[in-house]
Amino acid sequence: MNKIKSNNKVTALEKEKRKTVLKRYLMIAITVAIVCVAMVPVVAESDAEKAIKNMSDIIFGIIRAIGVILAGWGLVQVGMSFQSHDPSQRSQGFLCLAGGLIIVFAKSILTAIAPGVFS
Repeated sequence: MNKIKSNNKVTALEKEKRKTVLKRYLMIAITVAIVCVAMVPVVAESDAEKAIKNMSDIIFGIIRAIGVILAGWGLVQVGMSFQSHDPSQRSQGFLCLAGGLIIVFAKSILTAIAPGVFS
């Protein structure tokens, strides 16, 4: 019986050793895999980058058009408020005009804040 108990202890130690070796192997393998995946060469000015720039220009063009429309509507509200002597409409018109102008110059503002990202 002593022989059986000692064999069980050895197998338990071997199992523990195998787990430790397996853990170390997996850690090294995962680290190597992450390093291999992270080392992707950067290709400057690829077709995908041109497509993203074109899409960005289209989106900023649409945003600029919406800003012009809002600024125009704000200008109309300010003009109508002078005609009807309505101060709340006048303040709302100036806010709409200012918001529209900010939207029109959104790309310039973003480029000034974060140069190189939106240019």
